[in-house]
Order: sequence, then C-alpha cells, then structure tokens
Amino acid sequence: MICISVTPESEMLAKADLLNASRHCDIIELCLDRLDEVTDIGELLSAVDKQVIVSCRRLQDGGRWRGSEEDRLQLLRQAIEAGPAYVELELDVAAQIPVAGETKRVISYTSLDKPLGKVDDIFAQASEVVADVVKFTWPTPTLNATWPLVAAVTEERDIPVVGMGLGNASLMFSLLGRKYGSPWVYAALEKGMEAHEGQPTAFELDEIYDWNHIVPLTHFVGLFGFGASETTAVRILNAGLKALDVNTRCLPLRLGSTDRLDTMLERLRMNALLVSPHFGEQMLDFAEKSEPASEETHYSDLIAELPDGWTAHNILWRKATRAIEQALGKTGPRHHPLNSADVLIVGTNATARAMAHGIYRRKGHLTVTSPSEEKAEQLLSMFDCRYVPFDQLHQSSPDVVIFTDPGIPVGEANLAFDPSFLNESMTVLDLSRMPNDSDFGQEARQRGCKVVEPRDVFISQVAAQFTVITGEVLPDDVLQEALEAEG
Repeated sequence: MICISVTPESEMLAKADLLNASRHCDIIELCLDRLDEVTDIGELLSAVDKQVIVSCRRLQDGGRWRGSEEDRLQLLRQAIEAGPAYVELELDVAAQIPVAGETKRVISYTSLDKPLGKVDDIFAQASEVVADVVKFTWPTPTLNATWPLVAAVTEERDIPVVGMGLGNASLMFSLLGRKYGSPWVYAALEKGMEAHEGQPTAFELDEIYDWNHIVPLTHFVGLFGFGASETTAVRILNAGLKALDVNTRCLPLRLGSTDRLDTMLERLRMNALLVSPHFGEQMLDFAEKSEPASEETHYSDLIAELPDGWTAHNILWRKATRAIEQALGKTGPRHHPLNSADVLIVGTNATARAMAHGIYRRKGHLTVTSPSEEKAEQLLSMFDCRYVPFDQLHQSSPDVVIFTDPGIPVGEANLAFDPSFLNESMTVLDLSRMPNDSDFGQEARQRGCKVVEPRDVFISQVAAQFTVITGEVLPDDVLQEALEAEG
C-alpha cells in the first residue's frame, strides 16, 4: 500500500488535504504537529473512507510540534479515542500511552543524523510496548547506509516493518519496501508537499517506477543517480520491461563504497547496473572483467552480470560516433565520414575518454582541449591525439566539436570557452548534460552549427542498454510513448 503523509496547518486545510490524498493512496498519515489548533479529530477522520495513521512528531524526530510534551501526549490520547486505524508513538514514550480500542500501534524509532546499527534491540523494545508495526526513520544517503533498514525488512519477523528513508535515496527504500513486503511505503501527494527532502510522490511511484508491479520475485536493474537524465532512463526502461512482461524494474541507487556490494546485489536479485560517468571508474573496480572499450578508456555505462561474471560495457562511444557519422553524411561498411575528419573534444573527463576511443577507432584526427593541460595529459598518453591550449582555440578549425565537461564555463572570461569559436561549418555534439543541451549546445544552435541531438544519442544508448539487459529490442512504440509521457 502507498501511504501519503499530509501535514496541514489548519483544520480547514486538513480536510482538503485528506480528501485529495484519499484519491491517490491506500492509507493516509495525518500529521498533527503543524496544526495551529485541533478541536475535533473524529471529524477530520470522518472526512475520508481510507485508513488513517495519526502522528504528532517532535522536533527531534523531524516534526514541527512546539508545544509541551505533556500536551502532545494528551493530543495523541485524544486521537486514539477518535478511533483511527493506527497511531504512531515514539519508542521512548509508547509505554505512557496504553492500548485502547481497535487502534493499532506504530512504534517508531527515528535517527535524523546517522544510520541505525542495533536493529534487533529496537524490535525487542518495541515488542514490550505492544507494537503492531515497527517504523524506522533514518538517513539513507547511499545503498550502504540503507542496508540495515533493508535487512530489517527482508528478515521474517513477528512484527512487520515500515521505513522512511531521509534524502533522495528514500525512493530506493520505497521500492525495496514494496519488494520485501512492508505493509506500506510513504509518498508525498505532490511536489512541494514532501514530508522530507527527496520523498517520492505517489505519481512517481506509479507512473515512473511501476510500483504496483514490483513483487517478491522481481529483479532489479540498478541505476546510479536521481537526476533528470536518470529519471528519463528509468521511465524508458521500465516501460519496455513492462511491455515485454519482464519481471524486472529499475532501482535508483546512490553508491557509497563497493565493499560488500556483490553480497547486496545478490540479495536484491540485481543483475545489471547502469552507471553514470561520475561513478564509472569506481564501478570498474567492482567489475570482474571489461570489454576492450571499457578497459582502454576506464569508462563504463553498463555493468551486467553475464555467465562469466560482472562485465563492464562502454556503449556510449558506439552510439555517439554513429550519430555524428549520420550527421556528417552517408555511412556504410566501407565508408566512415569520421575517417580523416578533424575532431575536437572539449574536456578531459570519463565521457571525453569514451569519445576519444570512438574517434580513434574511426580513424579521425583527434585534438583535445581543456583549461588544464595537466588534465589533458592522460588523454594524450592514451590516444594518438594532439593538445591545443584553451586560449589558442581560434587557430584551429575542426569539422566536429564534442563537448563533454559541464564544469567548463562559457563566455569571454579567463579559462572559459569562447563561443565565438563556433561557426556554421562545424558539426557539434554536446554530451556534457545529456540528454539536455548545456550552454555549449545552445551557443552551437545560435551560431548555425549542425547539431547532433544529445537526446537522440541518449535514447539510443538506453535502448542498447535495454538489449544487453534483456536480450530483447526495445519496441519503438513503447519508446515513443515513454518519451511523450516524459514531455
């Protein structure tokens, strides 16, 4: 079930929030700690026909209650008299509020500043104060930090467990909670109404992450990151997996350390990892083998568990070079437009290395530039290419310009890329903020360059990753429908 938390500041708003939430969830949490005044809790509960959890959290537990502790406990006792389905009570005060009526007790333990270690001790104490459900709330910045909470959910216990992760990775626990049988997972009604930063909305859980189709035997594809490009990739991949009736869904991850990662992935039934350039090198240390393009460039955008072990793949270079060639002209088995073309790569990061590999394979004449010559030395040592100082770019006239580093500013300032360098004779691919344009791409359009669409490269990369993961081709109609939903 999805539980939407509503945190109204007046009784009038409380009724509206309850009604709105009831249309999008199975159970509602009514948080009383922000209300300026509560006159009739029973009337609020009667506004909806869904189960309601009543809570009133202290400041140290992430709530907004500013009254006395005595008044707060009295408010919770009044709430129980109104007969909600559940009342949430903190572990350290639950003994002061006796069991009453048919209201079930959610015994909560909150740690706002660090992950919890001794989970079993909490369960033992919660059992002593008659817990019907145990709730844990703690920071989940990475998979490693979330793991004790995941372990608590996955083990068979007499008392069911729900959890609320704090931070962007809370989405990760929401999906894991669904797989491992939590009675409910928490979501916000809409953006701007989150109980905490990073909390997913009910719409996101349903429309993007296909929450309802996650079951205990579902496999996960891990995807590192929670940004716009990762969300687009999840939408496309999940749409394809659902259309082909593959019992696999995407799980956004934030990795801390690779220590014990193989154990965690095995327990999560995860057999593929989509990797952003930021994590590519770190994950190469985890992979047991690499295809030549990954090994040569120290870049990987997909690590898949194959029969002979976890294998790193470099898919980007193939899709990006093909897109450039299509923009340059006719391609074929014996004709590669990049052959002998002058190609300039602006940047020295992992994406630059991946593209340098592709240009080298296509026998293009490669030049690299960067505000830092020192950072360019690695590329110079890896590939047959030359370096042009950043302040001397206007002395070159490449056929193709590839931008890879979003950290390079655009403008006339020192160590900035001067956009007047671009002209209509150039073909430009901006990979720095793929699938979106950055300032580089916008300047290229304004100056009449032939622009290779980064969104098209991104889509072809995701489609290729889908094929590696599933062995199937991503249907075109499913892809288009997912992109239309993305807007």
